[in-house]
Amino acid sequence: MLRTQTSLSTWSQERSMKWLVLLGLVAFSECIVKIPLRRVKTVRKTLSEKNMLNNFLKEHAYRLSQISFHGSNLTIHPLRNIMDKLYVGNITIGTPPQEFQVIFDTGSSDLWVSSVFCISPTCSTHIRFRHRQSSTFRLANKTFGIMYGSGRMKGVVVHDTVRIGDLVSTDQPFGLSVTEYGFEGIPFDGVLGLNYPKLSFSGAIPIFDNLKNQGAISEPVFAFYLSKDKWEGSVVMFGGVDHRYYKGELNWVPLIQAGDWSVHMDRISMKRKVIACSGGCEAVVDTGTSLIEGPRRLVNNIQKLIGATPQGFEDYVSCFAVNTLPSIIFTINSINYPVPARDYILKDSRGHCYTAFKENRVSPSRETWILGDVFLRRYFSVFDRGNDRIGLARAV
Repeated sequence: MLRTQTSLSTWSQERSMKWLVLLGLVAFSECIVKIPLRRVKTVRKTLSEKNMLNNFLKEHAYRLSQISFHGSNLTIHPLRNIMDKLYVGNITIGTPPQEFQVIFDTGSSDLWVSSVFCISPTCSTHIRFRHRQSSTFRLANKTFGIMYGSGRMKGVVVHDTVRIGDLVSTDQPFGLSVTEYGFEGIPFDGVLGLNYPKLSFSGAIPIFDNLKNQGAISEPVFAFYLSKDKWEGSVVMFGGVDHRYYKGELNWVPLIQAGDWSVHMDRISMKRKVIACSGGCEAVVDTGTSLIEGPRRLVNNIQKLIGATPQGFEDYVSCFAVNTLPSIIFTINSINYPVPARDYILKDSRGHCYTAFKENRVSPSRETWILGDVFLRRYFSVFDRGNDRIGLARAV
């Protein structure tokens, strides 16, 4: 969902607004912080159609608590699952802290949340940052814009204290949106980008880099376990890897180049026949994208091979096909990563089955595939900034 165009196509910058900034970083060294994530359904098909979102969020309000394992330096931060497809986690911003539900997104680099100045109807369904209530807030003097695969925002850069579990950055630049489009009905308050600094469209140093540079995390690594459980269990961890979340060994894949979470993929095959990426291609490992996306022609070919019929925005198959269709195999760095039909066939709100393959509307000159949550639910992923590589292993 949140793969940025190349990754992200910029918006033209608006007139500068007088905003300001706060400094400092409180570091907790030798610490792994795990943030459980929750899978969320695109509400455009559910709650937003019935004007139920606000009531739903009020009825399911919860207190942000923190559980630490005795004798362990791991910190688990319980989060909430709203429905089905997106994975979101909570952070706090400001003093006293204000709580926000954000997408932890490896496809982008900027942190932003909605502001009280946002004039878009979308923002009325989001928690909005109230800067006047924070004693540590300072203004900046820069505007920026981001276009994602599913929406766009414009905002201003500000600074305040940001917390992810036990990790605290007290001079964290981030964005406050003043306009948002395309996110209607999606229950999140913003995005926390985990890509490299060069992809920051606000020009702000990403929070992971701030934490790394100040020694708040012992290793420049973060990892994702995206559970198939509808309510709990998903985790993003910072500063290290908890080996209980995967089976076997991690297979390390070097990045095509430092600066983006993209790797070389050898091929995509089914029944021992290559069906895409025949001459090798680029694969973007993206926690902010729900599905598996690729070039239109190749995606259409896969839909035909698995007998999918286009209806509206989806390509549908018989739900009985889950038991008969073969796995689709993604070969990366000479290692096969099969994704079985029970993973690449999903159910909509009516109980009808559709495929997880989608056209990537961002069209780079070379063949590019985006391996989103459908792939990452099956494979535990480690993002190693220190060695510019990604580790993959079968998730438990």
